[in-house]
Amino acid sequence: MNARDVRREAMRIAGERVHRDRVIDVRDPYTGQLVGTVPKATLEDVRHAFDVARAFKSTLTRYERAAILNKAAALVRSRTGELSDLITAESGLCKKDSLYEIGRVSDVLLFGANECLKDDGQIFSCDLTPHGRKRRVYTQRDPLLGVITAITPFNHPMNQVAHKVVPSIVTNNRMVLKPSEKVPLSALVLADVLYEAGLPPAMFQVLTGDPKEIADELITNPAVDLVTFTGGVAIGKSIAAKAGYRRMVLELGGNDPIIVMEDADLDEAATLAVSGSYKNSGQRCTAVKRMLVQASVADRFVELLVEKTKAWTYGDPTDASLDMGTVIDEPAARYCEDRVNEAVGAGARLLAGNQRRGALYSPTVVDRVRPDMRLVREETFGPVSPVIRFGDIDEAIRISNSTAYGLSSSVCTNRLDWIARFVAELQVGSLNVREVPGYRLELTPFGGIKDSGLGYKEGVQEAVKSFTNVKTYSLPWV
Repeated sequence: MNARDVRREAMRIAGERVHRDRVIDVRDPYTGQLVGTVPKATLEDVRHAFDVARAFKSTLTRYERAAILNKAAALVRSRTGELSDLITAESGLCKKDSLYEIGRVSDVLLFGANECLKDDGQIFSCDLTPHGRKRRVYTQRDPLLGVITAITPFNHPMNQVAHKVVPSIVTNNRMVLKPSEKVPLSALVLADVLYEAGLPPAMFQVLTGDPKEIADELITNPAVDLVTFTGGVAIGKSIAAKAGYRRMVLELGGNDPIIVMEDADLDEAATLAVSGSYKNSGQRCTAVKRMLVQASVADRFVELLVEKTKAWTYGDPTDASLDMGTVIDEPAARYCEDRVNEAVGAGARLLAGNQRRGALYSPTVVDRVRPDMRLVREETFGPVSPVIRFGDIDEAIRISNSTAYGLSSSVCTNRLDWIARFVAELQVGSLNVREVPGYRLELTPFGGIKDSGLGYKEGVQEAVKSFTNVKTYSLPWV
């Protein structure tokens, strides 16, 4: 069966029925041109997908699952150019960013293949205390009894999907995924790749549609055992309120600082600040969204920041020489512009950028920002670099912890006593010294606290834990 036949079979299983009035247009954020159309699923489609998934029981061995993921990784690598073109077309991310994303997707698949081959059980001897017995307790991880619902956002169109489906495959689960209606094509193509690699279509179904119509069913359908969601705080809290008695993994927003201490290498710190703020058009939950700089070095840091920002090229996302493309759409660009204008009106100083044309928004530097300004109190999801000046480490920690978020952070210093304090006192899920807040491996645990999520972690290894039920059994042989 070739890839087209597999896709046709998958569409049949998922119950996707395309009617002229039941489609969603996907448009290029830069040109406005039509990239493609996808079905707008009905409630009947959603319920049918869950029925199919619930009825299917995977018998794939660990070896077979690993082979599927390894083959999928090879297919992704062999199609890097065309897959990155698709991401750029539907999301407006520049070629540098979309190429990097394809590499990350391949990594997720490879890490998942390795996890398939690991024994996930533990052994406990029972004769450890005076009243113990000569027995051993064993554990194993079983797939969930029901179906996993996954909902992904627009900012990493394919990698976010990979981080949902790969742990599901590793654990022999069944998943129904709804990608963002703004970037659904990358999810469908990744599904094609997995089917071509040998994944039974019933193990991973992609439903495209209007969340206003189908989101509640995706969350509350009786077949659902787990809802895994990446996206905004308001939607995440709405899911938590509606999901009821079922497992949830909610990876929400961030308001991540880079903290520059007076002993830092300022050129290195400014380079990290610019990269962390503008890569992926600033549309990452782990992007640098606040730059906390010690007052004694702030003037020099800001000079370097402005210099490097003006050197950051942006424009047509298909131009492979450029550093940045568009944000996801014109309303998102206008949102960034309005936030910056509001801060400047309240006393902040605009030093670079704040230029908008449609969905294209320039890298922007704003100095003399106060922690109470909405630009930094809330998450500004775009390529904006707000600089907040502070006096000492106590003030830096207080400002960093002052928002509702607690995802990632970056610290630029060489003093071990300061690093120890930041590690101990910053209210975040992760901290990187002399690196951008978002640095991680696709394998490592990832997630935040407070309004950044429930504290359950993503990352291939960690997600396996929340995607399974632990069963213990004991035997009399020691």
